[in-house]
Amino acid sequence: MTSTVSTHLVTTGRPAPRKRVTRRGWQTIIWFVVLLAITLIVIYPLIWLVASTFKPNSEFGQNPGLIPWAPTLDNYVKVGEGIAGIPLWRFFANSLILAVSAVIGTVLSSALAAYAFARVKFKGLGILFSAMIGTLLLPFHVVIIPQYIWFQKLELVDTFVPLILPKFLATEAFFVFLIVQFIRQIPRDMDEAARIDGAGHGRIFWSVILPLIKPALVTCAIFTFIWTWNDFMGPLLYLNSPENYPLPIALRLYNDQTSASDYGATVTASLVALVPVMLFFIVFQRFLIDGVATQGLKG
Repeated sequence: MTSTVSTHLVTTGRPAPRKRVTRRGWQTIIWFVVLLAITLIVIYPLIWLVASTFKPNSEFGQNPGLIPWAPTLDNYVKVGEGIAGIPLWRFFANSLILAVSAVIGTVLSSALAAYAFARVKFKGLGILFSAMIGTLLLPFHVVIIPQYIWFQKLELVDTFVPLILPKFLATEAFFVFLIVQFIRQIPRDMDEAARIDGAGHGRIFWSVILPLIKPALVTCAIFTFIWTWNDFMGPLLYLNSPENYPLPIALRLYNDQTSASDYGATVTASLVALVPVMLFFIVFQRFLIDGVATQGLKG
């Protein structure tokens, strides 16, 4: 820097002018400040949630601020001990079993159904595909009672089967439609080349199609994991025993209307339930953008 100033002074006889912030530079700074403020507003509820885990139960309703008056770790101790004689890890394990099973079932069944719609020619293809798309307009509440009666007659209520079995039957029409769009962008020449080498539908699906639709599969996995992990209605209908409850149902136990509500433990348990979803999203977020963009192939 000193040599530059000296050189300019020798050649021109006057010191080098100072650099000024241009108009474009001021616009960049303003936009950065605005975006930073918006980001803080968006993540403030999360920051408040983390800070509230250190508040004693007596502060809720009196201290709506961010900083606890009397910070404590009692909430984490209560959550670690569990509730109703059931440890927290049991609720956590139940949620993990349901979420992982749902991801596996939804991804596999949706991919198989999508391959059939996109690559296999059979009678009634258009009608079945239209019927599948039509199920997107069918409210969930319409099928609650018939499904419950069916599983009750099979004596499967209060088990994980009613919550897991439908995931292996390609019941998520949105994901099937998403994967169909990916597969249709893949040139059929790849299928023909594999078929010349003696590959059948199974081999083509596993070795040719699946590697090329990875963004769609990851997108399905992310949304399925989040929806299943946060699902409250399904477990509330089919699970009766507290030892089978996932985390969303367990959170209700901390706020029983017939007894005093432990808001500190509720907030802490909510944070514990939020961590796996955030980690799952962070790990696979780079695939999510590709999936939403519905780009099956890249140039």
